[in-house]
Amino acid sequence: MSLPQYLKREMFRCTSVAAIILTGGLLSGCAVPPLPLKLPQATPENTQQLRSADLAPVAVGNFVLEIGKPAIIDQLVSPRGTPVASLYNGSFSQYLREALRVELDAAGLLDSRAKVSISGELIDSDVIAPIGTGNARLAARFIVKDGATTKYARSFDVRAEWDSSFYGNTAFQTAIDQYQRLYQKLLGRLFSDPAFKAAVAK
Repeated sequence: MSLPQYLKREMFRCTSVAAIILTGGLLSGCAVPPLPLKLPQATPENTQQLRSADLAPVAVGNFVLEIGKPAIIDQLVSPRGTPVASLYNGSFSQYLREALRVELDAAGLLDSRAKVSISGELIDSDVIAPIGTGNARLAARFIVKDGATTKYARSFDVRAEWDSSFYGNTAFQTAIDQYQRLYQKLLGRLFSDPAFKAAVAK
């Protein structure tokens, strides 16, 4: 066998092996199911905010990802490379919807038959946890409608920053806890907005 033929054969063999390893790695990654976020819970602060505002019961409408945004924003976050998803149809916009439902229900303000409804659009969602400083962010637009009439529409964004541990498991858990709290914080921003209170007042 000539030297050029040998080199050509070895190059083909190495390329094939690399492709097999890469494919195996991708398949292995896809086989790992994302971890779920914990169920959303009402906070005493948000419950008090709602109860003290003299609001009328409302329905909760559709929550979706804002048009034009990458689908991954609604599907996954991956602090320290570990994928995490929502329990609700694998959608963070649906998780936000459920978080809103939980808060309204805790305050006695949830009524699926109400004419006034709150819907929303997820605008941003991310969390990172490198060694040093972790960061998380969440943003959404909330829309209040009375039948077909829009009474309120406003966007809010919230962020968190914390010391991110060197240890992977600790860093991951802290990051997810910080990220989940942003849903409560985001809804707190909505509930404290005077224009929102006016839109759903009795």
